[in-house]
Amino acid sequence: MQSLKQVARRLKKETYAVYLASIDQRVPWYARLLAALTVAYAFSPIDLIPDFIPILGYLDDLIIVPVGIWLVLKMIPPQVLAECRQKAAAQIQRGKPINRAAAAVIIAIWIGLGILTALWLKQIFKR
Repeated sequence: MQSLKQVARRLKKETYAVYLASIDQRVPWYARLLAALTVAYAFSPIDLIPDFIPILGYLDDLIIVPVGIWLVLKMIPPQVLAECRQKAAAQIQRGKPINRAAAAVIIAIWIGLGILTALWLKQIFKR
């Protein structure tokens, strides 16, 4: 159980480091985009497969987030990644990092996707 907690802490630190890399201009645009999508999914309260569905609900979190982080880490230049990891560790030691702007963007995206889905379903059921 202790090693699971260590893995969770490491994943949290890596996720925050990936977030910091997503706003660093030295990182290629495609890596920043994937980093932003991965972090948004990791911190989003809405999942592709809801958590109340047995096994599958948590399986998407256990696969999508780590694979996304792993891919992003491979795309980030090593010196930038080292700096982002140091910044993430320092910020986590000071307390939980909070970014209200990122939260607002995530909420706006999900609201927009919800509206688009509702409009699409309306068109389907009109037929």
